[in-house]
Amino acid sequence: MRLPFFVYGTLRPGEHNHDLFLRGRTQSEEPVRMRGVVLYDGPGYPYAVEEAGGVVSGELVTALPHDYEELLAALDRLEEYAPGDPRNLYERVARDVVRADGTAGVRAWVYVAAPAVAARLRARGTRITGGDWRSRF
Repeated sequence: MRLPFFVYGTLRPGEHNHDLFLRGRTQSEEPVRMRGVVLYDGPGYPYAVEEAGGVVSGELVTALPHDYEELLAALDRLEEYAPGDPRNLYERVARDVVRADGTAGVRAWVYVAAPAVAARLRARGTRITGGDWRSRF
């Protein structure tokens, strides 16, 4: 599936990985929210953890069509995601996001904490209240 990406941490506009991976490769970027996830602070980046009732703020990033496959592979490498690998820190899953104006949801790829990571974060992690990684300071 060629889905846009929901980014909520270092890939957001103005953050360092946005410049390294997304600048010049996107067709559009717009503020959105994702329901059913919460954020935990990681070592310099956040983890989205699936949890009913949570809401996370981020951007919906649509890749330029001719850059899509290369960008998908680059983001999988950045997030150290390999399909089916039990050592993954993140899993890439398709979830719905809601536009800032509240209009209908859009299906997007999002990198969420892999099950073992999510369990550790729930037990001992630092949750980012408000669901916006930029507000953690």
